[in-house]
Formats: sequence, C-alpha cells, structure tokens
Amino acid sequence: MSNITEYVCSDCGCLLTHSNPLTLESMRDVHKQLCIFARQKSMTAQAAKPASAAKPAITAQKTSTSPQVASPAAALQGSEASTASMPATATPAAVEGTGGASSSGGGLTTISLTGNGTDYSKVDGPIDPGFKSKRQVVGTFQGIKVWGPVDPPGQLGIWGTEVTVDYDICVADGACIEACPVNVYEWLETPGHPASEKKPFMIREKDCIFCMACENVCPPQCVKIFQKGQ
Repeated sequence: MSNITEYVCSDCGCLLTHSNPLTLESMRDVHKQLCIFARQKSMTAQAAKPASAAKPAITAQKTSTSPQVASPAAALQGSEASTASMPATATPAAVEGTGGASSSGGGLTTISLTGNGTDYSKVDGPIDPGFKSKRQVVGTFQGIKVWGPVDPPGQLGIWGTEVTVDYDICVADGACIEACPVNVYEWLETPGHPASEKKPFMIREKDCIFCMACENVCPPQCVKIFQKGQ
C-alpha cells in the first residue's frame, strides 16, 4: 500500500496520482463512486436482465420495457455530458476578471484583486476554524463569498462557504488541486500578494463531496471544509 503512487481506472482509463498513499486511496474510492463508465456498465447490465427475461414471455410488454431500458441510458448520457463539461466551467483567463458577473463562474463579483494594500507580509497557518463567527462577508467573487478584512493586493481574506481557503496563508503549492477528485478548484492569479501570486479558487464549490482530501494534504493548513449547514 505504501508504494502506491498512481491508480488507473479500468472502466474509463482515468489516471489518478499522488505522493501521499492515503490521499490516493481516498481519491480512488471517490472516483469509483463517481465514474460514469462504471455506472453505465452497471445500469446497462441491470436493464438488460429484465428485458431478456420478458422477451420470450409476452411480446406486448415491449412497449413498456423499451422506455424502462432507454430512460436510465438517457439520464446517464445527460449526467456524462454534464460531468464532461465540468473542467471547462472556468478558464484561468475568465477567473482573473474583477468586475461584474462572470459568464464562466456565473456569479456576482464585487471584490477586486487590485488596490493599494501593499504593506503586508505572509501570514502563518493554520486557518482559524472559527473564522465565521469572527469575520464578516465583505463581498463576492464570481458568486464565492469573501470574508474580510480585505485590502488587495496584499490582504485577500478567507474565501468560500463550504470549501474555504485563507488566501493570506496559501502559498500555492497546488496540493489541494491535485488531491480534489471532483475538480472543485481552478488557479486564480493574485499578483502582488506576499504569500503567493496565485491561489486555488473554489469555482465549483457546490460540487464538493466533503472527502476532506484537500484539507488533509495542505502543507500550510490554509484549507477548511465545512459540511452543508455548518
């Protein structure tokens, strides 16, 4: 187990890699649950059994059997198309925008990444797990809440509601992006910030499955995951 550094899905051929075996194991288990091709094989096999059994018995059941077989496949195709489009939800160029609603993120932006706040230094972790009771939401970036204080570009606060990252601690090592099995994050350029000039932006926060992989692998401990309603 300690020697595992990569996993290749036998159904879809997806390659998962990580230097931490425990994280890779978590990523593999989550992928098995979400793999569209594996689900398609299972649903096709289940749908074929009642269809083949009913065929020699009553031919009149063809009209009712056909929609039953086609319906899961049609639903699966819709799910597969939605999943395939997920990585394209936002591009780094789109995320970098600072004004108005973004066509890729789909949410309101009131926070700017530029300003006069240059007299700041890197903040040490970990993220304060009780920040929601101590800070106020001061705006949004493509629909993602931003908790102040914020004084760009040197002070950016904590971003997110369920997938939260303290941008003033984050050093952009990329561990959270690599560990996330559902591609919640995209890189966001943050020029002028003392800790790092890019951050993992939780643009697909609502896709989080709360596996905690990103929180567990973050070296500076700037990530905190909250279950819905917390």
